[in-house]
Amino acid sequence: MERVSVIIPTHNRKTYIPEAIGSVYKQTFIPEEIIVVDDGSTDGTRVEIERRYGHTIRYIAQPNRGVAAARNKGIALAQGDYIAFLDSDDYWKPRKLEKQIQFFRSNPNYLICYTDETWLRNEQQVSKKSKH
Repeated sequence: MERVSVIIPTHNRKTYIPEAIGSVYKQTFIPEEIIVVDDGSTDGTRVEIERRYGHTIRYIAQPNRGVAAARNKGIALAQGDYIAFLDSDDYWKPRKLEKQIQFFRSNPNYLICYTDETWLRNEQQVSKKSKH
């Protein structure tokens, strides 16, 4: 069985990150681990994550060095066969990981894939980016 590590870099997203993490817990394909790399938040992000999720996720705090450094820290700690990135102000549809794992099973020579994304502003769709 494939193991997926979800990496969520964050910086001062206390109000958004619960929805992001919640969307990972709603996946039909359950990831091996969720790693949140907090890149120097000062808004109580850590307290919010610990209050809601306790020790069910790996929370890593680091000084503010930018989102790339946070992602790289998560990659270095990940134990899964696959890495899935999720920004802390975004969320996934429930079958996202399932569909990507199915893709990799059908296409074993591929090392990376991505999905369409829909942008919402005030609950209204403002754009859709496609992989086409």
